[in-house]
Amino acid sequence: MPDPITPPFALPAAAADRPLCGITVLLVEDSRFASEAVRLLCLRSGARIRRADCLRTAERHLATYRPTVAIIDLGLPDGSGLALIERLHAAQPRLPAILAISGDESLEPAARAAGADGFLAKPCTGLAAFQSAVLSALRLDSSVPQAVAPGDRVAPDVLAYRDDLAGVSELLSDSAGPSTLAYAAQFLDGVARSADDPPLAEAAGALRSGMAGGAPTGALLARVAGLVEARLHGSAGRAFARA
Repeated sequence: MPDPITPPFALPAAAADRPLCGITVLLVEDSRFASEAVRLLCLRSGARIRRADCLRTAERHLATYRPTVAIIDLGLPDGSGLALIERLHAAQPRLPAILAISGDESLEPAARAAGADGFLAKPCTGLAAFQSAVLSALRLDSSVPQAVAPGDRVAPDVLAYRDDLAGVSELLSDSAGPSTLAYAAQFLDGVARSADDPPLAEAAGALRSGMAGGAPTGALLARVAGLVEARLHGSAGRAFARA
């Protein structure tokens, strides 16, 4: 009996600079900024992409079509991406490749234990690294195409970052429940890493740690909320304020 994990998949002939031609990606990601980065990576690589922003939408997509590759964020508004990875890994026939994506690299062992074939760390903007990760997950030649320079990266529109911050800003209040605040802190940690915004990533990470440890979080929450507001209402001409 063949190994059920080995993907019965072969790529059509592709140009060196578009090695993912013939691949369809389902990206399950709640951040518009991170999604834009992966969309640009897919576009540059020749892959088609569809996006779901939560588990419920992902299940609707999967009920109607079968992607070649699923790229699943581990922190989603309606649950953990690990649960979806586990389900897809156990399904028969299995998808050819399942990748996890997160700004928290400590989650890679859990993602692989759930059945992920690979792990993409945010920020995910390097073209060669992305192509190699997808090809490796498909058990194909994962050598970096010669047409792609090692430093070749995509640059998502910063307006997508502002959209992310605007969407989560209303969750940052003392009246928000613990689960809502935990999601907001996790979301901001990931999207700030994707946008190369260390001050906000560090503040969101501190809020996450404080909540996990049961420490008072009022000051930590106020700092995160203040940084978000600074980025949304900073001086014109700057992508976001550095604090």
